[in-house]
Amino acid sequence: MRHTSLANSICNVVLLSIIASPVMASEPLKRYDVRDFFGKPDRSFFRLSPDGKTLGFMQPYKRRENLHVVLLPPDGTAPDFNRARRLTEETERDIAGFFWKGNSHILYVKDFGGDENYHVVSVDVLSGKVKDLTPLPKIRASIVDDLRDDPDHVLVQHNKRDSKVFDVYRINVITGDSTLVAQNPGNITQWLTDHAGRVRIATTTDGVNTSLLSRSSEKDPFKTVLTTDFRTTVAPLFFTFDNKSLYALSNRGRDKTALVILDPDSGEESKPLFENPDVDLDGASFSHKRKVLTQANFNTWKEQRHFFDPETKALFARLQGKLPGYEVVIQNENLAEDMFIVAAYSDRTPGTRYVYSARSDTLTTLGEINPRIDPAHMATTQAVTYTTRDGLKINGYLTLPLNREARNLPVIVNPHGGPWSRDSWGFNPEIQFLANRGFAVFQINYRGSTGYGRAFWEKSFKQWGRTMQDDITDGVAWLIREGIADPKRVGIYGGSYGGYATLAGVTFTPDLYAAAVDYVGVANLFTFMKSIPPYWAPYLKMMHEMVGDPEKDKELLNASSPVFHADRIKTPLFVAQGTNDPRVNKNESDQMVEALRKRGVAVQYMVKENEGHGFHNEENQFDFYGAMEAFFSQYLGK
Repeated sequence: MRHTSLANSICNVVLLSIIASPVMASEPLKRYDVRDFFGKPDRSFFRLSPDGKTLGFMQPYKRRENLHVVLLPPDGTAPDFNRARRLTEETERDIAGFFWKGNSHILYVKDFGGDENYHVVSVDVLSGKVKDLTPLPKIRASIVDDLRDDPDHVLVQHNKRDSKVFDVYRINVITGDSTLVAQNPGNITQWLTDHAGRVRIATTTDGVNTSLLSRSSEKDPFKTVLTTDFRTTVAPLFFTFDNKSLYALSNRGRDKTALVILDPDSGEESKPLFENPDVDLDGASFSHKRKVLTQANFNTWKEQRHFFDPETKALFARLQGKLPGYEVVIQNENLAEDMFIVAAYSDRTPGTRYVYSARSDTLTTLGEINPRIDPAHMATTQAVTYTTRDGLKINGYLTLPLNREARNLPVIVNPHGGPWSRDSWGFNPEIQFLANRGFAVFQINYRGSTGYGRAFWEKSFKQWGRTMQDDITDGVAWLIREGIADPKRVGIYGGSYGGYATLAGVTFTPDLYAAAVDYVGVANLFTFMKSIPPYWAPYLKMMHEMVGDPEKDKELLNASSPVFHADRIKTPLFVAQGTNDPRVNKNESDQMVEALRKRGVAVQYMVKENEGHGFHNEENQFDFYGAMEAFFSQYLGK
């Protein structure tokens, strides 16, 4: 088992070796076009049908990702993609992903212009007929259970009856007929089924306290099993294979989440089946066919696995042996669990996708995700740590441009969104794009980032613009002390909460950054709270605890909202926003731009009418990243 402390020690040594390494000045760095980084793959998102005979995948059609299928040869050789059939004609928005429903249908979700009002859509693989299973105005739908043992139905939740809460319906994927299975009394935020597809578990919240509800059958009423405050995690994952108990992630009585077995009648939990002393567990997996627990996942400086099942451990060992030097992920398998879609990637490439046949122990290439880019021309991402002014250890990632000595570099600080999420190691086209332009890129898992335990997360409460921002500022100071960053050429770029951190950075540390890009970021914490979607309402009290109450914490929110202190900003600023953003309303960006322009400060402002929380359409991404490159090049140089 590899622990964070050991990994961080190793990473710091590696970083020092990079800083001390000679500059590879003999070969000029190849400059790739913005389209090379952000253009759509020729083929991606490969998924096997349950019988393993047909391969579904995504391919651009009129610049949008659409569904295609192709038959797999019985001998395990590569499919003939020239004989693939296109099933959909979505031209307004990309299809983000899909899954097989039996061997005859494929399901996917779609929204409208980025509004996140998702509909569940069914496609008949043979006829190509497309049917919206939730054809209702202004609703948000999602899959509760794909009911893999029922060829005709799926469980879907949506908020037609009440925009604030979600009821569960059994929907026929052929006819679209819908039957109510579970009605939300008003406080349920999550539903969970057993292995027979029966809705047996629910999670409720009053805003700050979370309760776990259970029932023996769908005819029985739910009863409350346990109640915790929102700081405590008890997250049911799936039932044991006799449908009597639950596998769950829990941090009751500990700082880090561990995998336990939970009694749905008493709420009592077993001793941990597995835990990591340094980081939370992210989840667990099981074999549908063999009905065994297979692995638990966690993230130190990169994704790690703990195996419970020798067969799964041996499978990954075989794959790793065939794909040395790459991280390996199984993305999909057939029902027989003898054919697998395998992804191999690194920090320098999104990699290649394969079909692996366990019967013949053969790996067949399906395609590279981005053959336009040579991994040898991409930069290495290293894990680093530093200590904040109040003694907290912060983990992050540093990507240094190729062929440049790690001294006095222009640096772009890239705080992640969330804020209750985290950055991880792997290929990131934004990071590699900026590194290819000669910038070092610094990613920071500031306090509140998830995965590092409850105490680290709680340190972020009511700290927007305060100690959370100090963590970022202290990271920049560390880069300058190490001699890596040129103090006159430090920029900052982030999206969502990262956009807020960008605005806070140029507001509260106005001399630190030479240029800033705010991408769908929060500017005013009061209007941000008021404009949240109705289905976030059950979490509003929790948001008040974590961010601040607009009434009780008025002074705090005022002091932490960049828009009220725009007179401090002197850093050149570029703002990007989607008109249909339901999370960070366009009003947030409008307020900041207006406040600065009233002072005569020039602000570059990009608004896309057909986008929401981040730009997903290819042409908009090209515009945004091209403009961002020009902006940073103007103010940071290289």
